Amino acid sequence: MSVRVTKEVVRWALRFCSRGSLGHHRSPLLTASIRDKSLHTQQSALILGARQTQTPLSRSLVSAVRFYSQDRTHNEDSEERERLSSSLPAEVQSDDPASSRPSWMSAFMDRLQGCGSPSDVLDLTCEHSPTPREISNCLTHMWSCMKKLTDEQRRYELRLMFEHHAFDRLLQEAMKNVRLVHSEDLAYSLISMINLGVPQGSRVVQTFLRACQESLNDFDEKGLSILASCLENMEPSPNVSALKDGMRLVVEAQLPTIQSVMSLQTMMRVLGKDTPLHLKRKLEAKAVSMKDQFSLPNSLHMISTMVTLGFHSKPLLDVCTNNIRENLNGIPFSRLFKLLLSCRDLRYRDSDLFKDISDYVASVIYMWTNKQAVLFLFVFESLGFCPDALMEEFAEKVIADPDALTLKDLLCVLKVYSSLNYDLQHRRQQFLDSLCQVLESYLPKMSRFELLRAVFSLCILGHFPSAPLEKLLKESTVEQLQMTSPKFLENQSRLLWMLDLCLRLDRPALSRPLTVPSSSLVDYTPVHPSINSVLSLCLRDVLGDEADTILEEEVVVENMYFIDAVITKPLPNQTPATEAASPPAESSQRIAVLCAPPSAVCFGTSRPRGPLAVRIRHLRILGYDPVMVTEQGLQFMSEEKRKEFLREQIYPEHHGGQKQPEMEQL
Repeated sequence: MSVRVTKEVVRWALRFCSRGSLGHHRSPLLTASIRDKSLHTQQSALILGARQTQTPLSRSLVSAVRFYSQDRTHNEDSEERERLSSSLPAEVQSDDPASSRPSWMSAFMDRLQGCGSPSDVLDLTCEHSPTPREISNCLTHMWSCMKKLTDEQRRYELRLMFEHHAFDRLLQEAMKNVRLVHSEDLAYSLISMINLGVPQGSRVVQTFLRACQESLNDFDEKGLSILASCLENMEPSPNVSALKDGMRLVVEAQLPTIQSVMSLQTMMRVLGKDTPLHLKRKLEAKAVSMKDQFSLPNSLHMISTMVTLGFHSKPLLDVCTNNIRENLNGIPFSRLFKLLLSCRDLRYRDSDLFKDISDYVASVIYMWTNKQAVLFLFVFESLGFCPDALMEEFAEKVIADPDALTLKDLLCVLKVYSSLNYDLQHRRQQFLDSLCQVLESYLPKMSRFELLRAVFSLCILGHFPSAPLEKLLKESTVEQLQMTSPKFLENQSRLLWMLDLCLRLDRPALSRPLTVPSSSLVDYTPVHPSINSVLSLCLRDVLGDEADTILEEEVVVENMYFIDAVITKPLPNQTPATEAASPPAESSQRIAVLCAPPSAVCFGTSRPRGPLAVRIRHLRILGYDPVMVTEQGLQFMSEEKRKEFLREQIYPEHHGGQKQPEMEQL
């Protein structure tokens, strides 16, 4: 018994020496913090020991976490703590939460539940002096009332709240009794104050942050989850950073005991991208072990949580996407859109998930606005995935009512359909004509660069409307383009060079010949990659024993198009006499071998995207026979299969006289 009493004495001595109360005030709390948010002093003090409570955590978990004061020195705080401790009644000095009156026995709590606004709560505190626990309940109830109001009502109530004379006193009392409340009430009070708009640099908020640091070992799973929700939306500060550092240690220790998926996700989010890799692995393992508890909201939230954590977990993503695919019908637009954005940020690709979302959105497109559909098209394009079903349905919608497209919608649609190189087949011309009709109506409102982007996208699709082209290539427009800011000049030059190539090589039927003025074609030298080493070795092996065949590598034509390899060989079934009588260009065949990186083809297919499709189209015009392979195909196929495929493409006469269609693996 004496040993226990000695420990209690030592514990209280350490607390009085190391912890300072900020309850004393010499000026109005909020007005001072609003007038001057700068740091008056930044004294740091080391937490010497954690509270000795019955907790499974190590007592040294957060003993080295520093806390920071933004308004008072540590010595002043210690003196104030001693003064308060000696003056408070014995029952209030007790750390036991049971000393506060239970809510079901308190008339105050009954009246609190009847308050419908923050001002009502503050009026109640004027009639009755709340206990430390009731102060926390007051702050929480004030925020609960605020959440139910409209934006306009909320602004009005916030103004009344900050002007109410009792609000400052309530916060002073909360700060004075901060050491006397349960850890869960600390977290609820802190998150309520932040949500109510109390300045984060104010003494009351900083005091609660320090108190949370000191009591961090006492927080259970629920308290940590509430605290994590609060810290997630707080601005960076020394106390916030110190508290997050301490939370990493506590979460790692409590990880085996966490039972709630939502609590785990909240803690993962607040730990952030700076979390050590070993802790991210532990969080991943814990989440995977709880996969059977994942609801649909849990699965959606887990993917966005991984973005916040900065961690790509393939097992966890697969679990979540499988759950999402089974419940697509219950997901609203905003969450589906956020899901796709998260997949993009994580660089996660799942063709089955994307196809299911595309099919679902296409089936309910009549319920959504053009803007919502365009946003889906935009994010799919950024993922490199072609949503066939959605693009078909949206094209029908545009054909039915093209004038419903805004200018931003139009530019985005042109970019998506040209980038993904989607072929509408028999409805292609009707769709392009509908887009051009809308484009012409917006010509007076468009900037010169928007016009260039729109015309460029149409040229990628092989469509050349006269009116937009004539306006773009007018002398006045060209002069304005030449005054473009240097940081945008390179991209603009690329578009103009491509437009010039399309006009020269495609030779569209226009009312009058149009060309890009040479003065606007500033020097533009695209960066070309080197030939794929695997492809180079494979081609040399295939062509090694073939006579009259020439192999050229890394060829650039028209100062724009890079060809990995050009194979020149005699035309099949040509006699020596015919070959001698014909010009070299007519008596030989030039095969252009193109190795496409993953970004140049639509995800999950070998379908070339817009820039690659234009290159193939123009190479055919220039007399080449393009053969496309993909880097992934070269990587995952065996050497023998690679050689067999290239032989079939280069020498179709030896394999039944017909080229094999491009394989999905290549």
